[in-house]
Amino acid sequence: MPRHVALLRGINVGRHKRIAMADLRALLTGLGYTDVRTHLNSGNAVLTGDDATPAEHAERIETAIAADLGLDVRCVVLTADELRAIVDGHPFPDVATNGSRMMAHILATAPDPPLLAENDPVGLDPDNARLGERVIYQWCPDGVLAAPPVGGFAEKHLRVAVTARNWNTMTKLVELL
Repeated sequence: MPRHVALLRGINVGRHKRIAMADLRALLTGLGYTDVRTHLNSGNAVLTGDDATPAEHAERIETAIAADLGLDVRCVVLTADELRAIVDGHPFPDVATNGSRMMAHILATAPDPPLLAENDPVGLDPDNARLGERVIYQWCPDGVLAAPPVGGFAEKHLRVAVTARNWNTMTKLVELL
């Protein structure tokens, strides 16, 4: 059975959308996933599941969180191969020396090519952002808060859900696979 990574968006930030990782593991196990492991308290789970598409896994997880926990939480799912390809595709390995300042903005789906042609998010930060397959890489040398909001721009203009993780988290998730 294939391995996947589920990235929950916007949980455990502030007082809203609180999900204990033990509860998330139990919920995922109850859905039939096996070998469930979570990383940090921010909704990162590595799991083994059936041969469904990432979008089908995401919908299943979102529906269960809404039904069981009463929360509206967006979930982005990557296959193990997709996650490895994102990490292997790092465009700034010689420059990005601090993993907490190197971001991967993960797209729920590939953007529509005409929308992308009209609204390239890399244009907001051309020196530090690159587009990959279902990801926008962004090196934030002055910190994440000081960097242009390429993820938010992509979500608004490309009409695709985006969730961001720093490089430390991305490489740890590959290790957990």
